[in-house]
Amino acid sequence: MIATILPSSSNFHAVAYNERKVAMGVARLLEIKNFGHVGILGQYTAKDLQDYLMAYSSQNPRIRKAQFHLAISCKGHEKTDEELLLFAHEYLNEMGYGEKGQPLLVYSHSDTGNTHIHIVTSRINPDGKKISDSHERVRSQAVLNKLLGKDVKAKASEDLSSTLSYSYSTFAQFKAIITSMGYEVYEKNGMVSVKRDGAVQLRVKLNDITSKFSNTKMEKARRRQLRAILAKYRDTCADRKELQSELKRKFGIDLVFFGRQDSPYGYMIVDHNRKIVFNGAWVLKLDNLLDFATPQERFDRIDSFIDRLLEHNPKMDTWSINEKLFRSHAYIKRGVIYFNGQSRPLKDFMGKTILRNDKIKRVEDFKPRSVGERNLLCRIYNIDDSSLIELSNESTNVARANAINDMRDLFNDETVEDLWVSLKNSGFRIFHEGEEWYAVDFSRHVTFNLEEEGFDVKRLHKHRNKNRRNDHSPKNKRPAKRSDHKAKIHGLKDAGTGHGEKREWEVGYKGDYDRIDDESSLKV
Repeated sequence: MIATILPSSSNFHAVAYNERKVAMGVARLLEIKNFGHVGILGQYTAKDLQDYLMAYSSQNPRIRKAQFHLAISCKGHEKTDEELLLFAHEYLNEMGYGEKGQPLLVYSHSDTGNTHIHIVTSRINPDGKKISDSHERVRSQAVLNKLLGKDVKAKASEDLSSTLSYSYSTFAQFKAIITSMGYEVYEKNGMVSVKRDGAVQLRVKLNDITSKFSNTKMEKARRRQLRAILAKYRDTCADRKELQSELKRKFGIDLVFFGRQDSPYGYMIVDHNRKIVFNGAWVLKLDNLLDFATPQERFDRIDSFIDRLLEHNPKMDTWSINEKLFRSHAYIKRGVIYFNGQSRPLKDFMGKTILRNDKIKRVEDFKPRSVGERNLLCRIYNIDDSSLIELSNESTNVARANAINDMRDLFNDETVEDLWVSLKNSGFRIFHEGEEWYAVDFSRHVTFNLEEEGFDVKRLHKHRNKNRRNDHSPKNKRPAKRSDHKAKIHGLKDAGTGHGEKREWEVGYKGDYDRIDDESSLKV
């Protein structure tokens, strides 16, 4: 049984993730508890559930990211959804999330090869106090061991005794043996610590290990045999994890890699049947060992990889995902995957999610400080739910200060004949929304309220009216074009352009606001 604590959030985005899986038909809601009228009525949206959890968590405003999101899974389908649900309640009670009145959502997922459930609740208890998250992951594993009846220390002692009966000639080889059994090992001041589940289970003197060193040799026939085995199963396995599993299951051989998870620098071969350890490079070079699938097979796995990224972080944008895809020599752009000269559209739900996240990223680049600034940017970038974007609390912002100073110089320059043209040439766009006036500098990702920053907006009226009086050309007497009413953003008339108050050039293009999403009309 495995329990994985997933990232927290302030807006409980895990609810939207799970509800989206339900809509796709690969998940179902197993249990909903303590959601007041929302749970009683039985008809609700993902936003209703999110709003309730945020309102419930607001009783303790000091906790900014109150979401607690947990996944519990078992091997294959050895447990049913209902059995995992019972286990989850025991786990939550031990972790402090089982008090009466605690809101709870439990979803079962059926999109993988093992039974697993997702749990969403708040880190705030019904009394408004924060539920302790001190050493949370270590405590989580200890709770699992307790519920599953595991005596980790006794097992560690037994495994260490078994390890000392192997043939090994270096500390690295000893480390490979104990690592293959699921432990971490490190040496300090002559003592070797054996760690598991986030805690040191036992310590042993380094001399007790080095005294067992022996000169291990590999026969040529055995080397050829192992090379043939590794090459054969490399070509039939999809990835490193599957290769390790197959070799362990069929031959009692563990491959233990050293270095970073995604870029190991070496590996050891632990032969448990013969109780001996070898340096893997003696048998097959690491690059050859990890040369697995065909390009087409790798291409087919990219969708699943992106889906897992979005599961762990539903707000990942194109740039962040491409950072992860870089090592696979793949990338995504405008809803399309590109790999090895081939391309194909992303799955529809992933494409829409990433497009939404790209818009959110663009707005967050502006670091909006007020609800008004945020709402304006959301309308420009066509984002329906402004609550997805957190307001910035930065006390200083050099780009913002520079932009305000540049605009102040223009406003204070009495020699400027046409303030509108000067503002436009300096990169500013002016928006009139309701009773508020805003300036937006797309190149510096800055927006601010003119009146709040002390600007006299009457000067804008004055220059607009002046140009109306001076402009008598017939072409400017034609009716102004109407812009997209969906945007609901109104700007002042541009001096001498003939555009009406709902002018389109203020977001960098003429036409439909939706075109801003494809980056063809506005580079930000």
